Amino acid sequence: MIIVSKAVPLTKPPLTALAILLFLLALRRSGERAGRLAERLEGMEKSDNAQRRMLEAAARRHRSRNDLAERLRDGRF
Repeated sequence: MIIVSKAVPLTKPPLTALAILLFLLALRRSGERAGRLAERLEGMEKSDNAQRRMLEAAARRHRSRNDLAERLRDGRF
């Protein structure tokens, strides 16, 4: 038994290759975008952390000169 296959038209392989190429390019682009968003999130987290530490330090600061002097005398600085 001999199997005879039909010839594939020449227009299909280039279209298939083009579709695969476009898919890979879109995948790469979305990966790059995800990487940029991850970097941006990391930067925002660092900034938020620094701001939180500054606010905590400001909350612990001395209310007045007298308060500072009293804390220094008591050794609670």
